[in-house]
Amino acid sequence: MLKIFAGLKGSGKTKNLIEMVNSAAADSHGNVVCIEQGTKLIHEITNKARLIDTLNYSIDSHEKLYGFVCGILASNYDISDLFIDSALKICRNEIDGFEAFILKIAPLLEENNINFTVTASVEVEKIPESLKTYLA
Repeated sequence: MLKIFAGLKGSGKTKNLIEMVNSAAADSHGNVVCIEQGTKLIHEITNKARLIDTLNYSIDSHEKLYGFVCGILASNYDISDLFIDSALKICRNEIDGFEAFILKIAPLLEENNINFTVTASVEVEKIPESLKTYLA
């Protein structure tokens, strides 16, 4: 299942994401992974979830993010939940790149039955039509 939490800064997206990550880590029988840019969530996310900082791996485009997520999935077949905070920011705030990433990664995650949640700091109205069905 794919969910996109979109909205302007301060709308509670990251707070929702933190709650979802911690809940999934407590309830899931698989591994929970949370990707972020920077380390602002380090004290908010339970240590039962794997927290990854994209800055440590020079992930700064939608192509690199796609490859990185594929690598994570290839190395761990037990992932049940994957979260990305500020995915649009990681995609250089390029809405076209963000859209391309989501449309490319969605079938892979669906095929592997992985719950996938991303946040994007953008007005909901600016989300492309192709992604509106994923809005939470």
